[in-house]
This record gives sequence, C-alpha cells and structure tokens, in this order.
Amino acid sequence: MKITRVLAYRVELPLHETTYAWSGGKSVQVFDSTIIRVETDDGLAGHGEVCPLGPFYLPAYAEGVRAGLRELAPHVIGADPRQLVKLNRTMDAALKGHPYVKSGIDIACWDILGQATGLPVCELLGGRYGDDVHLYRAISQQSPEEMADKVAGYRGEGYRRFQLKVGGDPDVDIARIRAVADRLSPGDRLVADANTGWVQHEAIRVANAVRDIDVYIEQPCLTYEECVAVRRQIPHPFVLDESIDDIGVLLRATAERAMDVVNLKISKLGGLTKSRQARDLCVTTGIAMTLEDSWGGDIATAAIAHLAHSTPTEFLFTTTDFNSYVTVSTADGAPQRVNGRMAASSEPGLGIHPKMDVLGKPIVDVH
Repeated sequence: MKITRVLAYRVELPLHETTYAWSGGKSVQVFDSTIIRVETDDGLAGHGEVCPLGPFYLPAYAEGVRAGLRELAPHVIGADPRQLVKLNRTMDAALKGHPYVKSGIDIACWDILGQATGLPVCELLGGRYGDDVHLYRAISQQSPEEMADKVAGYRGEGYRRFQLKVGGDPDVDIARIRAVADRLSPGDRLVADANTGWVQHEAIRVANAVRDIDVYIEQPCLTYEECVAVRRQIPHPFVLDESIDDIGVLLRATAERAMDVVNLKISKLGGLTKSRQARDLCVTTGIAMTLEDSWGGDIATAAIAHLAHSTPTEFLFTTTDFNSYVTVSTADGAPQRVNGRMAASSEPGLGIHPKMDVLGKPIVDVH
C-alpha cells in the first residue's frame, strides 16, 4: 500500500460559548482548523485534524499547518502509511521541527492502518481499557462568580473534572479557585491552569493562599525551571503542559520528578505515534496524564478518544471532548459526551466519516 495523495481542508469552528479566554488576555472566538485527508493506491483514505489554539499559545498557527503540508506532503507520496515509525522518520528528515504540521498526516495514517487491519485505533495503540473515559471541562476566564456558575452548570451535565483558566491577577485567581471549590462535591477534581500566566512569586502566593483546598496547580510559569521551583515550594499536586513539547524534555521531567501529572497534546508532540511513545514512558515511570490536543472538532476528538481509551485507567487523569465546545460538526461517527464521559469508536480506524459538504474544496492537494 502506498500514499498517492494528501489533501487539506480549512474549516471554521465557532464556539457555543462565543469566546474562550485564558491568561494574558488571550482569547479565541472561532477556531481555524485543518482537516487532512491521506489517500492510498488501494482505495483507503484516512483523516486527521490539526487546530492550534490561535497563534499565541504554542509555536503553531493555522496557516502554518497548511504551508507546512505543502512542503512536507511531497515527501510522503509513495510511502506505506501502515509503517508509522518509518513514516515519522521520513517526515522528520524532510521537515525539521514543526511537529504540529506532521500530526495530521500521522493521525490519518493510523486511521488507514485501522481500516486495513479491521481494528479500531485504540486497539492498535495498546488495547481498550474500560467502557469509557472521564472528561474534563475547561472553564474560560471570567469573574469568580461566573466561573463558579459555569462549573455548577457543567456538573449538571455529568462532568466531574474542571480546569479553571487562571493566570491573571493573583487576588482574583485566589477568589476564582475558592468560589469554584465551594460548588464542588466529593469525587470532583479541580485544576487551576495558569497557562504560564504567573511569575514565580505570584504562583507561590496563590498556592499558599489556597493551601486548604484540594486543587491541582497546572503550568504556573513560562519556563520549565520556574515551574519546578514553584513545585518544590507548594503542597499541591502539580501538572506540566506547555513546557513538555518533546520526548527529551519529558525524559528530563520524569527523571527530576518535576510533575505528578503531565498534559500531552497530540499535535504538540507530532501525532499519535509520538504521543503513544510519551504515554508509554509516563506509564512506565508512574506519571498520570491528561490526553488531548490544542483544540479541534470531531476528528481531533476521535483521535483523542482512541489515545485516551488505550491508556491504563489508573494513569489517565482525564481527557476532553472538544467537539462539544463548537457549533460545527465535520464528521459522522465521532465520540459524543454521555454524562461527562466518552468512548472511542469500535469501528475500524478512527471510526469517523467526514462530511465532505462541510469540508468543501481542498486548499492543499499534493499527488
């Protein structure tokens, strides 16, 4: 089997809640997503999705996905999409860095591998654990009262994991954490995600001010070194996200016990192949994980679900259903939230069927 064609489609994904806001005054109203289609000489086609959280979150941006694909795609024409490790070596040799560009091709090839073998991707990634997986809900940065009301509303929909967007004024963030904590019940999990928004002394001050609250502190500062310094001075469970962008830094962080939980984003690492490597390293070293991506719709959610569902339950801290945040559906068969949980498809591959009328005409077509 050989890859004969790589296409990409641009889709806008508006939010149900209109705006998603986090530290530093950053916000997005409509997500710019790229759907990648990989076709083969025996008629199978696989799909992936890459949707950066704007150009100011990670070193990734939507037009960069499409520009990178025009550069990268010619190098995978003729490759066997089932040979995922070899394919990734080909992509890494052809384009240094830019893992998010490679992610959509890698995911699409996992989709093809599943279809070719008649197996769901989660079974190829290691096996299905349990019937479904816990979801978290990200709570966009607003006033303490508004965020507490949002959490109460999402608890009513079955969510038990909540990620508060903090990283602003420390006094307001302390109030946000306390207001939300007052609305939770036993068994709920609360994460205060600063998204690099605090400087070191602010992070320590906030953590000390909520010392009595059962809350995880996530990525308080910009650099790895600052985050580790904070971790060593606070009592809370600690999560790293933005600092962990490849296997090398993950190895360092596990060796230094820099976190209790790590947030692994598929496109940040370059696709499911490298995310599986990172996931398996964390399982071996005893680190729990949030498994997700930067953003996306139905296809990204399907990839997330397969990675999460193939992770041993005790190491899966949580995952997410991005397709429930947006108003546009791009594929049939994608996982759907049921009482705060979701399950990966049992169909071969990702189990999704793109809505070509929604995708429209390709803006990248390499063959």
